[in-house]
Amino acid sequence: MIFATGNEGKMKEIRMIMEDTCDRILSMKEAGISVEIQENGVTYEENALLKARAVAAHTKEIVLADDSGLEIDYLNKEPGVYSARYMGENTPYNIKNGNLISRLEGVPEEKRTARFVCAIAAVFPDGREVTVRAAIEGRIGYEEKGDNGFGYDPIFYVPEMGKTTAELTEEEKNRISHRGKALRLMKEELRKTV
Repeated sequence: MIFATGNEGKMKEIRMIMEDTCDRILSMKEAGISVEIQENGVTYEENALLKARAVAAHTKEIVLADDSGLEIDYLNKEPGVYSARYMGENTPYNIKNGNLISRLEGVPEEKRTARFVCAIAAVFPDGREVTVRAAIEGRIGYEEKGDNGFGYDPIFYVPEMGKTTAELTEEEKNRISHRGKALRLMKEELRKTV
């Protein structure tokens, strides 16, 4: 099975959750596949399918791909599907996070609601396609906290855990995260179809 990503942090999460699904899960790079993927879909599902289809064209394996984003209710669900490209693709996340925190200055806690959303697509060698979606609800914090995550994790506060997703252990994060939930949903789909 190949996962259409080059993100090592993401691959670590994926392997931990999907380890009992197949013998090996390879990243695109590990599979020797290098393709330029245009993420121009308007939904997470469309972008995940674009990635999975692009990689599937170069292999006879099952290909999985995800697209995820942060939706902040007060900011009309920004950055949303553009989360990775928000403020430019090469802008460091500490700058993106700082920008979002400053845009929420003075906004009370109850209006700082947000969620991480993850869609995962699977493209099978016979052309069948499946998508799943999951989310985790939380709030945007007032400062970056934690070193265990990546991206927007340091500003995404999970009230029931009392910390940001960047302060969670790997096990805690995999249990409650949007990607963890979506990967478990995809595992169920794969068991039905493989």
